[in-house]
Amino acid sequence: MANASPIDILKQNNLKHTKQRIRVLEDISANATAVSQPALEKKLGKEIDRVTLYRILNTYVEKGILHRIVDQNGTANYAICSSACSAEQHHDEHVHFNCTNCNKVFCLATKVPEINITEGFKAEAISLIAYGICKECSKTLTL
Repeated sequence: MANASPIDILKQNNLKHTKQRIRVLEDISANATAVSQPALEKKLGKEIDRVTLYRILNTYVEKGILHRIVDQNGTANYAICSSACSAEQHHDEHVHFNCTNCNKVFCLATKVPEINITEGFKAEAISLIAYGICKECSKTLTL
């Protein structure tokens, strides 16, 4: 899904392609890291009110367009899902990296290892977040 245009993504998911929905997808797609909800509010605040943004983000998560990662501060961050994700099932079982210096959240290509869940429990999502210093911060911190 990362290579599809915002309008194509909306059409594939039977969503109206409103200016606000397109703008949110454009902004999130343009980032190499997950984008926090407060950062989106700050950037898009004059174009999209907080409630509308919240509804758009929730719709995108429900449709399998975005996945939500909660960072070390409890803030929701959003990144584009893979093309394998759908409304029925997310396939974003990869490691997320939360930089403790710049607070950015990265989606890493590393898969989450298989986890055996205790009998009687049914996992609906599995998340693995690594905390530490990202590549960019490592460069500046070692100088």
